[in-house]
Amino acid sequence: MKIRAAVLEKVGLPQPYAQSRPVTIAQVDLDPPGEGEVLVRIAAAGLCHSDLSIINGSRPRPMPLALGHEAAGVVEEVGPGVRDLRKGDHVIFVFVPSCGSCTPCAEGRPALCEPAVAAAGAGTLLSGAQRIHRDGTPINHQVGVSSFAEYATASRRSLIKVDADIPLEYAALFGCAVLTGVGAVVNCAQVRAGATVGIVGLGGVGLAALLGAIAAGASRLVGIDLLDSKLALAKSLGATETFNANKTDCVDAARAATAGGVDYCLDFTGAAEGLALAYKLTRRGGVTVTAGLPPPDATFALPAVHLVAEERTLKGSYLGSAVPVRDIPRYIALYRQGRLPVDRLLTGRLRLDEINLGFDRLANGEAIRQVVTF
Repeated sequence: MKIRAAVLEKVGLPQPYAQSRPVTIAQVDLDPPGEGEVLVRIAAAGLCHSDLSIINGSRPRPMPLALGHEAAGVVEEVGPGVRDLRKGDHVIFVFVPSCGSCTPCAEGRPALCEPAVAAAGAGTLLSGAQRIHRDGTPINHQVGVSSFAEYATASRRSLIKVDADIPLEYAALFGCAVLTGVGAVVNCAQVRAGATVGIVGLGGVGLAALLGAIAAGASRLVGIDLLDSKLALAKSLGATETFNANKTDCVDAARAATAGGVDYCLDFTGAAEGLALAYKLTRRGGVTVTAGLPPPDATFALPAVHLVAEERTLKGSYLGSAVPVRDIPRYIALYRQGRLPVDRLLTGRLRLDEINLGFDRLANGEAIRQVVTF
């Protein structure tokens, strides 16, 4: 079938993207679903810093690339072997499909699925297939999703079925921002009730983590960002203290306000400097978690003696260390109860033709989560 899709042709073009237009809206051919695959009509797809890091060249991916990894939609057709979904079902995409049989999957850590990592690097679906073409030439998939498009063909293992009463523009956020942010808090950091928590980087994922920390029962929440507008939003969502990272006394002021640092500090900046700040804000005996994706050559130095003398813990979290089929229904239940107000993270709606403008807003810190709606 012929569809319109957002295709990245070349990385590293300068801002403003509304002028340089790194992402083109192209008519492409989409194959029907093969064995174990599903055709989904996209309803909403979120713009994320992970997409931006591909556009600016800091995370290499094969080109040309059909962009988009955070989305929700409606099943249009199922391929052979798919028996638990049918036309009309509502689904959320997960950007790490789980093969179910590799060592990480067998250990209950599907976010580290080895075939999924290989497929993402190769620009294919989990099966190794490429279902998007233009003039007979394959176009690479972004992490098996490619959701900035009218339709997507994806592995059944990239989809989580959800109830039809959840607005799809909010449901889309659960596949990345919520799963990553809340999961980093509850699965990786394992924040305890009454603990103090710091969040460094208050974009869509960081603010989702803030909501998750509140739901987990954190007693104090410290928000840190470079933009006062994001600090104000964090305050409105429940942060007890906020600090601007541009100020030279940011760490000292935050540590003083929390009697020597927080029990858990989570970094969502995607920059080594943000991780260093999060580590400095963590108290003796505390846990530092990073869920950002810095460039592959970024490095981070720490005093090695801290790990022993201060019993410090430093952990990484990918996809919120989640088991999506378990966690997404739980987070949706919290949303229904009003304990995880994910809808407040949505700050803009775009047409597909406005996607370059949307990435300008994201890069400039003018938006938290925007969705392309169809």
